[in-house]
Amino acid sequence: MKNKSLQLLTTLVLLACASTVRAEVSELRVPLGAGGFGFLPLHMMKANNLIEKHAEQAGVKVKVNWSNIGGPAGMIDALLSGSADFISAGPPSFLILWDKTKGGANVKGVASMSSMPMRLNTRAEHLQTIDNLRAGDKIAVTSVKSSIPSIVMQMYAVKKYGKAEAFRFDPYTVTMNHSDAAAALLSGKTISAHFASAPLDQRELKEPGVRTIMNSDDVMGGSTTFTMISTTQKFQDQNPKVYAAFVKALKEAQTLIMQDKDAAVKVLLDSMGGGAGSASDMLAILNDPSTKYTLQPENVMKYALFMHEIGSLKNRPASIGDLFLSGADVSAGN
Repeated sequence: MKNKSLQLLTTLVLLACASTVRAEVSELRVPLGAGGFGFLPLHMMKANNLIEKHAEQAGVKVKVNWSNIGGPAGMIDALLSGSADFISAGPPSFLILWDKTKGGANVKGVASMSSMPMRLNTRAEHLQTIDNLRAGDKIAVTSVKSSIPSIVMQMYAVKKYGKAEAFRFDPYTVTMNHSDAAAALLSGKTISAHFASAPLDQRELKEPGVRTIMNSDDVMGGSTTFTMISTTQKFQDQNPKVYAAFVKALKEAQTLIMQDKDAAVKVLLDSMGGGAGSASDMLAILNDPSTKYTLQPENVMKYALFMHEIGSLKNRPASIGDLFLSGADVSAGN
């Protein structure tokens, strides 16, 4: 009788535990980002159904909803509202989100997606360096104060003029998407310079008189993460198999880009539509050693420590592990 009671109790406990186990998501929502080389891995994942493949191998069937939410603000809102599960952005936008949600939603990095420089291009004759900016000059960036170019210019200002001058160049910046900024720069109207990313930075440089006066990698001191993926701690906790499938799919997408660059260029051109440039131009950018696709964060901690130092972040991360969810490739980053 005693044994039967014990068996019954054990069965009830097991049933209770089983009832509390949440099924992993059957639909994954991932915005495709702003486009261009920095977001190419997402388009490779979509074109080759890589998430679905790795999820199925893990015993989970998942449908991926690829949305066209563009810009850091829209994607951040989507993640926090629960209408997106993974988002992509540059390190500064991610760090501000990490800082604001620490102890709450706990947004953390998943992995780096790409590393490549941004170039400050101009055709203004008086701009030999950024130090030549004068009243009326405007530099187009994707987001004032929170974009990669904004932080890079703040770093340059601190190094050259001291911490008190960290925001020296902020008044010259205006928010514009890359396509509009490139058109404005080439028309010679509205803006004096554009902090551009591939492929628009190279396209601008083909025009007579356009030249680069600042390179983000030069200011950062080496190869630096350009785009990265983030999600919430809760999502990883509740969906470990889907989360792992996403990371494996991202890694495979990065590998496919470098293994078959012609195929990657086709996916890129299809994703960008007309006017992006020729296949040979795109291939040249992929073959540039400064264009990298890796899960490993590069110089993200440098951004974080600097932003904390100038007061843009309240929290100071002690290590890369404070910013990212666990993963062997990520732990080797900086």
